[in-house]
Amino acid sequence: MPSPKSQLFEPITINGLTVPHRLWVAPMCMYSSIDGHPADFHVAHYGSYALGRAGLIMTEATAVSPEGRISPDDAGFWNDDHTTGWRRVVDFVHSMDSLIGMQLSHAGRKASTAPPTRGRGYVPPAEGGWATVGPTDLPYEPFAAPIALDIAGIKKVVDDYRAAARRAVEAGFNLVEIHAAHGYLLGQFLSPTSNTRTDEYGKDDAGRSRLLREVIGAVREVIPADMPLVVRLSATEWVPGGVTVDDTIAVIRGLVGVDLISVSSGGNSPGQHIVPGPGYQQPLARKIRAEVDIPVAVAGLITSPQQAEAAIVTGDTDIVFVARQFLREPHFALRAASELGGELEWAWQYNRAKYWNSIP
Repeated sequence: MPSPKSQLFEPITINGLTVPHRLWVAPMCMYSSIDGHPADFHVAHYGSYALGRAGLIMTEATAVSPEGRISPDDAGFWNDDHTTGWRRVVDFVHSMDSLIGMQLSHAGRKASTAPPTRGRGYVPPAEGGWATVGPTDLPYEPFAAPIALDIAGIKKVVDDYRAAARRAVEAGFNLVEIHAAHGYLLGQFLSPTSNTRTDEYGKDDAGRSRLLREVIGAVREVIPADMPLVVRLSATEWVPGGVTVDDTIAVIRGLVGVDLISVSSGGNSPGQHIVPGPGYQQPLARKIRAEVDIPVAVAGLITSPQQAEAAIVTGDTDIVFVARQFLREPHFALRAASELGGELEWAWQYNRAKYWNSIP
């Protein structure tokens, strides 16, 4: 009896983009940029996943402004000079018949922190850091208190996302993702634990989600109508009084122009209580998928082909994002296809069976 066909390796169409399968590389910060510019490392790093036939590759959190970086070594897209470097990455990925998406981010009050190679904690301006911003002056302890954004500052954030998205299109990316998870700026605005504003950008659920809606609208203005727009959200904060999955569902129902929700969790409070384990975020994705009419993706300690397949088969998610296992094994998708019976072919340079045996 033939083996059942793998659902993980079925194609999926998001807006106008058809992706050959549903095992994608999750965004992972690499802390290897200088003044935001992608380096040779990035060509090799993202290129390895293209050679490994990942369904789609997401870039690391890429800052829309210098003050939006998580660390001084973060990637950026805040000026046109960055476009040249990112186009080099995109062109190589496309040359391997693969797809790549740009994740745009602003770290807000969690910015100006030390990269892993230089310890942990806030980097003060005197040591190469900068003053951070947030919905209010409430700090993410023990980091420095941010400057509360005024209306002009909020408008600048929206404009920065718009400009970065335009550059992403110019560089040739296949989709754009807005990072509103993990306690970064847009997520800070969404949460009652970090957003205590009393103006139109706070006060209630509609006010707290207003900045996200404005950023989505600005990005949608400058990307093609058929280009997928993804939003990454922390479905729950894992703290009392914080965002819950039901709150997140309500936010999603108010979003217009979004083609995919990437489900994650936590990151906005040092007091969060998470017990991570294999697939620990899948119940969140399952609930969201059941309640909203938008495809969902999920990440979270998914490390085996069988686990990824099960996430699709059980209806938890439409797309599986994998991070750590792709770092350990850039050809993880090829192994998964082999084990699950998916149809996925090695790059011709590596395909000994098909090409090397024909060499005279």
